Amino acid sequence: MSEKKFASQADLEAKKVSFDKLSDNAWAYTAEGDPNTGIVIGDDGVMIIDATATPVMAQDVIRRVREVTDLPIKYVVLTHYHAVRVLGASGYRNAGLQQVIASRDTYDLIVERGQQDMDSEIGRFPRLFNAVESVPGLTWPTLTFSGEMTLWMGKLEVRIMQLGRGHTKGDTVVWLPQQKILFSGDLVEFDAACYTGDAYLADWPQTLANVAALGAEKLVPGRGPALTNPADVARGLAYTTDFVTALYTGAKEAVAAGMDLKAAMAHTRKLMDPMFGQVFIYEHCLPFDVTRAFDEASGLRDPRIWTAERDQEMWHALQA
Repeated sequence: MSEKKFASQADLEAKKVSFDKLSDNAWAYTAEGDPNTGIVIGDDGVMIIDATATPVMAQDVIRRVREVTDLPIKYVVLTHYHAVRVLGASGYRNAGLQQVIASRDTYDLIVERGQQDMDSEIGRFPRLFNAVESVPGLTWPTLTFSGEMTLWMGKLEVRIMQLGRGHTKGDTVVWLPQQKILFSGDLVEFDAACYTGDAYLADWPQTLANVAALGAEKLVPGRGPALTNPADVARGLAYTTDFVTALYTGAKEAVAAGMDLKAAMAHTRKLMDPMFGQVFIYEHCLPFDVTRAFDEASGLRDPRIWTAERDQEMWHALQA
């Protein structure tokens, strides 16, 4: 059997973009399992939640926003530090951008591993990094917070919060309490694999319980379609909980049985494939996911840094 093509290098087909209105103030830019972008329109400006992978790709988000408002795009919020979410931020400079907002933990991760992550992800996702030459370098937050901050965009209250660690240690959600609309970043996924290469798997289910406690009636996940009613929100939270729980359970069982990483991958597949084998980006994510789960189950509390070289070494070792 030939080795699977590395990560998403075989995924070259353009995805259909949806631009869905959730309220007079909130929109979801989604694309069949590609990274989502959220849009919040206040009385005096616009907030973008996750900035796409390149400034050129950000232009399509701006084009959609301009179909519904001429207000300046004042804020970009980074739900976490991964390159596919943040490297497009410079594309908003000519649209009125004033602040790039992130948690202090996300800022610290950019300092620690931002360049390695950028080099790694560009190698993994050639289609998502369309016009990668337009990226001027790392995206640096201009405004950071710890725990929670509130912005008033005119009469619209926007709460930017850390509810716990999961996808990364810096995970941030954007909550519109007046409308019960949540933008979760990659803490929640739906009909797409959870990438857990930089995750805290033991913490993630409790963080999802904290998300559930907000009582969101609509939710824009990191990947997958917008969830537009309470029943779908509950399904998205359950889906993500089931994914990370099955993954970590498989890894803990493998470590307890003394398996090596390759055997742990085979063992975890028995749990994961029947439930998730058909979802978007699963085969790309699973080797990275199992590697991190195996590390955490082995006592490595904090994720190791992924580099382009480590990506390839891990991938080929597990596929061989």
